[in-house]
Amino acid sequence: MSQADLTMGTHPPGLTTGLPPFSVSAKKMAIWLFIIADAATFAACLVAYGFLRNGSPNWPRPFHSVMNVSLMTFILLTSSLTMLLGIRAAKIGDKAGAFRWTMITAVAGILFALLHIREWMALIGEGMTMFHNPWGAPLFGASFFSITGLHLLHVTGGVIALVVVGFRYMRGRYNADDLEVTGLYWHFVDLVWMFVVPFVYLLNLAQ
Repeated sequence: MSQADLTMGTHPPGLTTGLPPFSVSAKKMAIWLFIIADAATFAACLVAYGFLRNGSPNWPRPFHSVMNVSLMTFILLTSSLTMLLGIRAAKIGDKAGAFRWTMITAVAGILFALLHIREWMALIGEGMTMFHNPWGAPLFGASFFSITGLHLLHVTGGVIALVVVGFRYMRGRYNADDLEVTGLYWHFVDLVWMFVVPFVYLLNLAQ
């Protein structure tokens, strides 16, 4: 290749420039692919739930208040904000601030999970199981526990990831990009909840 080609920025056919094929890192690409696949799983669950609900004339409406789900939603949305603050602190080199906000996010996830489990225990105490409930269509229990349980599993996994990544970041083994990748997963978990609430809770408020 001639000096003129180098100067003009031209490249002979077949010669690569050394630029990455994507504009994002491999870690971000991996988490985005995971999110897309996981979103399809949740979408399939919600679509199946919709078919069951529309096909059952005696679909239960067991929820008498939105207080608990509103508190859970507030906690989860607030955790997205604290995660953003943690990532912002990491990007400007504030390791202590990034670690603190990440741990606050994890604590919010734990509070959400505890409220969710308390709600489960209350429904089980009223006689609801996977295939039986005292209010109507027996498949309500299966669909409710499946969808909310899948989401709770993701929250639990997210809390574990936040703690592990947070401590490793503080010790210098991970960097701001690792926190950002974990944050993308956490925001996805929060976004899914925004679909679960109207489908599973608000449409099933007692009339």
